[in-house]
Amino acid sequence: MTVISRDTSIEVLVEKIPASVSYLMKEGIRCIACGEPIWGTLEEAARDKGFDDDTIDRFVRELNELALSPREEKQDPSVRVKKLKDL
Repeated sequence: MTVISRDTSIEVLVEKIPASVSYLMKEGIRCIACGEPIWGTLEEAARDKGFDDDTIDRFVRELNELALSPREEKQDPSVRVKKLKDL
């Protein structure tokens, strides 16, 4: 089981929880650039967009809920994430 924290890297989020891409995009946090995850942690990406501690805590809580939800509920059909080697 993947546990998300403020220190979780964007790369790990995208790899372990593909639905995190659409979640973060809806929150205004860019997590993919040129088909690759951006560098840094969840907290760094959120701070770059001006989010405060309470909002970052909400992101952590909701991403952990997303990670625990049944697979069919957490996939957004409009967003597909593949590793370059799989293309």
